[in-house]
Amino acid sequence: MASALPDNPSLPRLRDDARSLQRLVRAGDADAVASVRRHHPRPERALDGFALHDAQLTVARRYGFSGWPALVRYLDTAATLSVDPSRVDEDALDVADRFCASAVLHYTDVDAPPRWAHADEMLRCAPDLTGDHIWAAAAAADAGALRRALDVDPARASATGGPFGWTPLMYLCYSRATASRADTLEAAALLLDAGADPNAGYLWRVMATPFTVLTGVFGEGEQGPRLQPRHPFCTELATLLLDRGAHPADHQTLYNRMFRPDDSHLELLFAHGVASVAPSPWERRLGEAMETREQMWRRQIDWAAEHGFSGRLELLARHGIDVGGATAVAPVFPADPNARDENGATPLHHAAWAGDLAMIGRLLAAGADPAAVDDRFGSTPQQWAEHAYQSEAAALLRERSPR
Repeated sequence: MASALPDNPSLPRLRDDARSLQRLVRAGDADAVASVRRHHPRPERALDGFALHDAQLTVARRYGFSGWPALVRYLDTAATLSVDPSRVDEDALDVADRFCASAVLHYTDVDAPPRWAHADEMLRCAPDLTGDHIWAAAAAADAGALRRALDVDPARASATGGPFGWTPLMYLCYSRATASRADTLEAAALLLDAGADPNAGYLWRVMATPFTVLTGVFGEGEQGPRLQPRHPFCTELATLLLDRGAHPADHQTLYNRMFRPDDSHLELLFAHGVASVAPSPWERRLGEAMETREQMWRRQIDWAAEHGFSGRLELLARHGIDVGGATAVAPVFPADPNARDENGATPLHHAAWAGDLAMIGRLLAAGADPAAVDDRFGSTPQQWAEHAYQSEAAALLRERSPR
């Protein structure tokens, strides 16, 4: 099974959900009764009186758990592992913590190149901020500062701290502050040599798919490769981590990198045994809350098929993943280049967000309106491109927009 909990759930909130469901079912609410029929293993028996334990079981199964005790156990486990970066008051942080917060990916809507440029400027103005703060030293990939700190106390390689309570290796892997390749790899090796856990991670807003050190290195996600880019030295750093024990079955990495046709991450993970590797420390820790391997691969297969990624399907099949007869659907050019989706966005908006210059050119040639404004944000395709830091797409649309 796989958890489908909402962001930042709490046991009191879920208890209230169960009590509310119980009241609605007893009042004959059709939607509530339908939910019981869909999720309770014995709905007809449960609906006769509908006790609180039946409501709790229904709620638990609706969120992907086998029962209420399993849900409670997961929340107890997650309480010490969860981080919500958006709840950190950065204005209240000291300079070293503020540098860390600015340097790393949050996987919220604050992620953007100006934040990492600000982190670089902070370090230029206060180069000594890494001296007594091992997490800032890691975020800056300051190998010299890390070596001095670890010479004094190697256990600091595993210490949690900084604005998000992460280990130093986490800050290094999620950082997008400027650092050289040599310093980055040396800093990572120093931490690993001192005992840093290559499978460290956290639960983003209690979501049961861990964001690990590998997740940070591979980067990307729903916001696109400019707002949440992979690490500048992604391949070298990921290889180092995998060689030193990072588990290749990284569910969040596979999700974040599935949106675009590049398969370099999959090739590296397959080279390290992801097709048949034993359960990861996170799978053992979180149990049924996490996706099964079958669910993990099915998500990859379905996305690849729906988006025409035939090369990915071939790669999966070549490594023994059962693609179930899936066939990549060839992308279809829209019959109406100014058609609107449910949010009023046109194909040109979506091509601009993705930075797809070839598609932008084809749409414009077919009569797509570069001045079209979507309903949700009130923005043009050019503004979508600018928000996604797709500078080439924005420049192309700027040339074609009415003046």
